[in-house]
Amino acid sequence: MIAYIKGTLDEIGNDYIVLDVNNIGYLIKVSLRVIEGLPAVGSQMKIHTYMYVREDIIALYGFLTKDDLQMFLLLLGVNGVGPKGALGILSMFSAQELRLAIISQDVKTIAKSPGIGAKTAQRILIDLKDKVSVEETFEKMGEQSNILPTANVKSSGARGDAIEALTALGYSASESMKAVNSVEVTEDMSSDAILKQALKYLF
Repeated sequence: MIAYIKGTLDEIGNDYIVLDVNNIGYLIKVSLRVIEGLPAVGSQMKIHTYMYVREDIIALYGFLTKDDLQMFLLLLGVNGVGPKGALGILSMFSAQELRLAIISQDVKTIAKSPGIGAKTAQRILIDLKDKVSVEETFEKMGEQSNILPTANVKSSGARGDAIEALTALGYSASESMKAVNSVEVTEDMSSDAILKQALKYLF
């Protein structure tokens, strides 16, 4: 298994890159989101990789973060989702956006991915719902937004009530969770107070 590759970015294709490492070019399949985040050709870079091996194919898949690599592996574990489908999903959504869709069971969001229909999206939600936790999702969102996540039971319950209220207002589950997470929740905040702050984020 090749965990990562460091080298010179030699070429950028529509769905791949070539990294030059000691005059050996490694062709690595990547998502569109990876291509959008690449440095200029000729730059030094590091990419996390997964080697996909089958009887008729050996291919390297690359990711800019371990988080995206981990989500790719989770998607590969879903029956009916191969590396092409998993990359298609990760071209549309970040690992964090996917977590939100999974824990909120947001079929419509995942079904927007190329080559992923409603049935496959539903299978992804069923297979991964126990592998993605609400706590981990909020923790990672807190790290990314510099908002300290809270483990307080009362505030966690208030968050949930606010999310339910937003979905009742017509927002998607993913949108609702993002909005609620944008609020710096204190221990004594009610769900109504969280809801008002979340609505400001949405507007």
